[in-house]
Amino acid sequence: MDTIPDVTAAGADGAPVRLHDLPRPLVVYFYPKDDTPGCTREAQDFSALSDDFAAAGVGVLGVSRDTVAKHARFRDKHALTVALASDLDGSVTEAFGVWGEKQLYGKTYMGIERATFLFDREAKLVHVWRKVKVPGHAAAVLDAAKAL
Repeated sequence: MDTIPDVTAAGADGAPVRLHDLPRPLVVYFYPKDDTPGCTREAQDFSALSDDFAAAGVGVLGVSRDTVAKHARFRDKHALTVALASDLDGSVTEAFGVWGEKQLYGKTYMGIERATFLFDREAKLVHVWRKVKVPGHAAAVLDAAKAL
């Protein structure tokens, strides 16, 4: 993948979100599940920096396979300001290559890899963070976005 894939998810309000049409530069981060400790912290960290991303002219979108209704509850419960999108059909996670086998407590299952992608103004992929560790990640992404 060299550019933003032409895929569509559903926003937390249920409206279609075509990634290729979003303003750029753009950060798209993938997380496994709403309202779990790591995913909540990551969304809170991106939300805490949302004004800084906006000041730099950078959009941020968090994507998981949770339902639109669950996203709305997650957003409201934690006062999140970062945009969230639901990928119920898996087309977005597949296009970004973040859906695959994971292991937890010795069990193998399919799930979303925590990963972040940064696209420049021309929709070109300029940075990828795979197997993200949450502490400090949103700030590192902001630094990379500001350097564009």
